[in-house]
Amino acid sequence: MQIGIFSVGDVTPDPTTGKTPSEHERIEAMTQIALKAEEVGLDVFATGEHHNPPFVPSAPTTHLAFIAAKTERLLLSTATTLITTTDPVRIAEDYAFLQHLSGGRVDLMMGRGNTGPVYPWFGKDIRDGIKLAVESYHLLRKLWREPVVTWQGQFRTPLQGFTSTPAPLDGTPPFVWHGSIRSTEIAEQAAYYGDGFFHNNIFWNPEHTAQMVALYRRRFEHYGHGSADQAIVGLGGQAFMAETEAEAKRFFRPYFDNAPVYGHGPSLEEFTAATPLTVGTPEMVIERTLAFADNVGDYQRQLFLMDHAGLPLPVVLEQLEILGKEVVPVLRAEFERRRPAHVPSDPPTHASLVAAGPEAPHHLVEPARARAEALAQESAQESAQEGAQQ
Repeated sequence: MQIGIFSVGDVTPDPTTGKTPSEHERIEAMTQIALKAEEVGLDVFATGEHHNPPFVPSAPTTHLAFIAAKTERLLLSTATTLITTTDPVRIAEDYAFLQHLSGGRVDLMMGRGNTGPVYPWFGKDIRDGIKLAVESYHLLRKLWREPVVTWQGQFRTPLQGFTSTPAPLDGTPPFVWHGSIRSTEIAEQAAYYGDGFFHNNIFWNPEHTAQMVALYRRRFEHYGHGSADQAIVGLGGQAFMAETEAEAKRFFRPYFDNAPVYGHGPSLEEFTAATPLTVGTPEMVIERTLAFADNVGDYQRQLFLMDHAGLPLPVVLEQLEILGKEVVPVLRAEFERRRPAHVPSDPPTHASLVAAGPEAPHHLVEPARARAEALAQESAQESAQEGAQQ
């Protein structure tokens, strides 16, 4: 099982000191966090993509390439790449280039983003979010799989005899996750292509997460990629650890109470009861994380958010030490002990995709954009019917 961390790159004041890091300090901190992740034995570092304050990661491939040059085995990913407002041609070329620089140590997670004003900044309309995600990914797949692309869609300038450069490393595109919190159409999209589905469940109750993952699994099987329990699933998580639960809560409470996203809302106790956030001992984090599989089935990637809400860099690095040395070895062993032999233990990597050879024919036949949109609509109708029956 792949276990790692993701960062949203927020620039948040430390509520205990009042100090706000500079953008330069925050970028440097994210880099140090990624290097620490490899040092303590984690598998993955993923960065968000944002184009608005108070966030800094506006150029994920630049940052990941820098990290790749300083690491040897760490897998590099995104959380998420904005498939709706970033030109698919740029995504195709930038991430293929990163593949070459990193020796294939890259995959990426597609997402629509959660900041409405970003859409008009890039000439898009948020009301077209789902359609943009469908069309843009359809084009991206063609750019990575066809040497010469002629294409016309609704939201982008047509392409005539276009070749994306460089081609993917070894002729093998990066593995793609589709990240979604609540959009059934995106779960459908992931299932249709046989891609991974990442549910960043850090703000959601287990019942909602289970429902979204179950939909993806059913549709993955429906499209003939394997049995439902073989679908490639990833989850988010949050944790803050100390020797005792009381000490962890005492230290973390001011950061939680003033966090930009959930501060000044539910209490720490209310939030931890309703979401995956665990503030306590390493044993509590282990127990809580293992329970995720009870809700969604055996899954392949777990990413923790550790560096948010203004936590100082030394504290985050200490948390990564605890995660890597006390938590992750137990999680790996326990997840694998319970995993059936026919269920994948890891998501596809560049090495495994190259070894497997060309994709199955039904992966190479690109569906028409209208067909993909029809599938998304079919999924939405199915979900609505199920909701009415419950």
